Parts: sequence; C-alpha cells; structure tokens
Amino acid sequence: MNLAESLIVTRRFVTLAEAVRFESPWTVEEWLCRSDVVQNEHLLLVRANMDPFRSHPFHNHPTREELIFILSGRAEQWVGKTHQLLGPGEMAFVPMGEVHGTYNPFAEKLVFLAILSPSNAAEPGIVDKSMEEPWRSLRDDSFPKVS
Repeated sequence: MNLAESLIVTRRFVTLAEAVRFESPWTVEEWLCRSDVVQNEHLLLVRANMDPFRSHPFHNHPTREELIFILSGRAEQWVGKTHQLLGPGEMAFVPMGEVHGTYNPFAEKLVFLAILSPSNAAEPGIVDKSMEEPWRSLRDDSFPKVS
C-alpha cells in the first residue's frame, strides 16, 4: 500500500483544503466523502457551490437516494413535480430514482451539501431528464429560466 492509499484508509477527518475539487457544468464541487478521500462504504458527500442564475437541471439518480442541505443562499428545489424555496438549514429528501433539479434564480451564490447513498451504486449514477417532458416545460414563467 502506498502513502496515498494509507492516508485514505486511516483518514477520519477531512478539511476543505483536502477535498477533491471538480468543476461540473452546474457547480464547483468539493468532494469530502468518496473513495479517493476516505475509506467510505455507504455515503457520498459533496459541497456544491452554485453561482447566481445557474442550475443543476432536472435529472435523477436511478440507484441512489439523496439529501440536499442548504448552507447559504437560496435554492428553488424541485423533487418530482413539486418545488419549494429552501434557505440555510433547510433540506430536501430525494428518493432513489426521483427526478429533481436545483435552481439558483437569485443574485447570490448558493452553497449546499449533497449526501448520496449507497456510494457503490451501479451506473448510471446520474441521468439527465431536462430535455424530456414534462421536465422540459415544468418550470413556469413565475420562476426565471436558469441555464
């Protein structure tokens, strides 16, 4: 076992500086719990930083359930065909396979945690639904369209 692998096996605490960073089409992701950070068995944890007027449009995780917990900013959070505005300290539960989307139609950055389980689920881990009906036209004109 090399030094990096040894660190992952024994690591019990992770600082933001140790997170694995990735810029997705939707957010800047800071992975705090996944197999290249800790020796996890069941959970994934990512801190997502979404700029104003951005979104992670409708999608699902066919083999995972998810919690979305707002740290700062506000989210227009959809789970299925219903939505709610969420602020700091509020969360959404997304059952396995449920279509959902996170939108930030506001002028402030949105920061949230996404906790997914199981960590070792079969692929595909994520499936885009944003161009399929009814998801494509679900958001009405009272909410600005976000790309």
